[in-house]
Amino acid sequence: MGGRQAFQWAVTFPDFMDGIVAVASSPKGLGRETAVADLLQRLAADPNWHGGWYYDTGGIVPTLTTLRIETLKRYGIEALLTASDPAIREARVRELAAAWAREFDANSLVVLRKASVRFDAQRDFGKIQAKVLYVLSRTDKLFPPSMGARVMERLRAAGVGATYVEIDSDSGHLASGRDAGNWAPALQAFLERLTRAKP
Repeated sequence: MGGRQAFQWAVTFPDFMDGIVAVASSPKGLGRETAVADLLQRLAADPNWHGGWYYDTGGIVPTLTTLRIETLKRYGIEALLTASDPAIREARVRELAAAWAREFDANSLVVLRKASVRFDAQRDFGKIQAKVLYVLSRTDKLFPPSMGARVMERLRAAGVGATYVEIDSDSGHLASGRDAGNWAPALQAFLERLTRAKP
């Protein structure tokens, strides 16, 4: 969501941004509109859901835990766990997911899913005046590097000065933080170019 926010700032406040860095993200929603209905259906299957007012009925931690386990696995969390025993890794993923599920509001998950599916800053690329650093990971399954060329082509067609960096990492969607050193030089060079360009 941070990368998408950066793209949105660039099109909404073109005079305010000198540069943006969008990492492990995309300028347009990737999911289908049915993704929202699918999520609501899964939440509604929990007996405590009550149309979204689950606060007085004990919560829906088991359902949120299952959803979070799926998300963490898509992020590539298993590759980051050091235990070689699959059962120990699975238990750790469940532990991480359950901790998240106890704190996260399921209704906000619905709002985030809607925003993610409907988001589209790409249609306004022509408004961007900022320089763009676009960073994806070689192993990210959510935002695969195959989308990098398409996004860069659209940015350049809109006249946007953009640089693309692909993180060489086995950390999937988590690469931007876990392997920050792999793309830190590109970020530093980008920031230095912005500084030199200022009058």
